[in-house]
Amino acid sequence: MTNPVPTLTLNDGHTIPQLGFGVFKVDPNETLRIVSDALEVGYRHIDTAAIYGNEAGVGDALANSGIDRSELFVTTKLWNDRQGTQSAFDAFDESLEKLGLEYVDLYLIHWPAPANNKYVEAWKALEQIRESGRARSIGVSNFLVPHLERLLAETDVVPAVNQIELHPAHQQPEVTAFARANGIQIEAWGPLGQGKYPLFDEPAVAGAAAAHDKTSAQVVIRWHLQMGNIVFPKSDRRSRMAENFDVFDFELSAAELAAITSLERAGRVSAHPDEVN
Repeated sequence: MTNPVPTLTLNDGHTIPQLGFGVFKVDPNETLRIVSDALEVGYRHIDTAAIYGNEAGVGDALANSGIDRSELFVTTKLWNDRQGTQSAFDAFDESLEKLGLEYVDLYLIHWPAPANNKYVEAWKALEQIRESGRARSIGVSNFLVPHLERLLAETDVVPAVNQIELHPAHQQPEVTAFARANGIQIEAWGPLGQGKYPLFDEPAVAGAAAAHDKTSAQVVIRWHLQMGNIVFPKSDRRSRMAENFDVFDFELSAAELAAITSLERAGRVSAHPDEVN
């Protein structure tokens, strides 16, 4: 069976599956089962991070899956307290060892942590990691426009992606516009609003779900895909994983897209990137 997930091309020429599976807050003891289920459902893009504490479980699931490494796209992230040059190298080595991989497809700076003033130094370390081939692509997460502007001014490699909180109630239009203008793909975490906003009850979402005989979650995921975002919803239930993956047999109309986009209200669910250190 051909995998239905479309890919986007990054600014370094590598491709990335537009729909993936995230493991934020997945219990390390449950990670092997959950990621194995996701792989069996059809996901090939797995997004983890050092701070999640479950890289080893992700690695075990990948190793047990029998799926060829070339078919997988694996992301992990550098935590804030490892943003020095040598500490970034060491942190990357630790992540790679826990994952049991020879390379990752994408390595991200998890937060800018501006009070530490080390994200430029960290980025220069990531540039070297990319040159070594052990990270195919490098990017950032939770960066706002001033953080991106400084990186572009002071370093050589434009981030391949910026992974940010993004859902219909919080679309970060300034960050998204800057990224797209500079060839940076947008990845959306918390794509369904993490339950903090009643997105599923919004008439724009519920109406589209009824019209297409889909769930509200499927409609929001479809909105992300059609808006050009890379998205990785998470679930510990296989049935929900399958539901989230079943979004390639319908398309939202221009009017439906516009109605969902109009739900923007600057409704950040997480901490502000300038305040996470």
